Amino acid sequence: MRRRELIVLLIGAMTAPRTLRAQQKAMPVIGYLGFASPGLAPTAAVFLRGLSETGYVEEQNVAIEYRWAEGRYDRLPALAADLARPGGNLTGVSLLTLELMAKRLELLSELVPQASVVAQLVNPNTSTTERMIRDVQEAARVKGVQVHIVKAGSESEIDATLASLAQLQARGLLVSRDPLFNSRREQLVALAARHAVPAIYPWGEFAAAGGLISYGPSLTAALRQVGIYAGKILKGAKPADLPVEQATKLELVVNLKTAKALGLTIPQSILARADEVIE
Repeated sequence: MRRRELIVLLIGAMTAPRTLRAQQKAMPVIGYLGFASPGLAPTAAVFLRGLSETGYVEEQNVAIEYRWAEGRYDRLPALAADLARPGGNLTGVSLLTLELMAKRLELLSELVPQASVVAQLVNPNTSTTERMIRDVQEAARVKGVQVHIVKAGSESEIDATLASLAQLQARGLLVSRDPLFNSRREQLVALAARHAVPAIYPWGEFAAAGGLISYGPSLTAALRQVGIYAGKILKGAKPADLPVEQATKLELVVNLKTAKALGLTIPQSILARADEVIE
C-alpha cells in the first residue's frame, strides 16, 4: 500500500475524553494542533464549519484548545503531548498527495514545453521527501526533463533556495506537498513571481494567493470532513467505527493573471480541464 497523508495527523484534530480546563466542565473539548501560526490558519475556520454541521459551535457547546507549531516540526511532539490524549484509535481523511507528483510534473511540462530543466522544492525534514523525489525523477526520465532538487527546511531558507533557481537555469518549479510550504504559500508565490519562474503547487490555496497553477485534492473539502468526523465522535461514535475516508475530489486551478504577468499563454488543453480559472 502506498503511503498517504492523513489530514488528521497534519491538523491534529483530536476529541478529548475529558475537559482540559476546570472552567469548561460543561463543554466537551477538542484539541486542535496546527502546523502554522494562528494568523496563517484559515484551515481552522474550515474545520469549524464542518464541526458546526454536526451541531457543535465553538464557545457555545464545544471548546477548542489550539496549539500552533509556528512552522517548526520539532515543536509538534511537545504540543501534542500538551493536549488531552485521544484513545487508541485514529481516523481522518486520507489525501492523495505523493501519488500526484508525477502528474504535476506533466502539467508543468505541458504549460512550459520548452522547459528542459526544472527544479523541485522539497523539505529535507519531511519523512516522505525521498519518495517524492524518486517519483518525480522517474517521471522526468520518461519526459527527458532534468530536475534539480532544491531544499528548504525553514522559513529563512526559502528565500535563498528560490534565489538559486536562476543559477540552475531552471525554467519551472515544482513545489512539493509540505506543511511548511503550505504555511508559507504567500512567501513562495511572491518569490516565484519575483524570479519569474512558472510554478505548480499542490493545493488550490496557492493559486488563490497568486500562484500560477495548482493540482491536488481539495484541502477545504477534506478539512470540512475532519470537522464532521470530530462532531460525530463527540456524539458518541467510536473512531474505530469511522473508516478513514479517501479525498477523491481533485482540483486543477489556473491563475490567468499570474500567467499574463509571466508572459505565458495557458494551453487550451489545460484550460479545458481546469476546475477553476482565476482572472
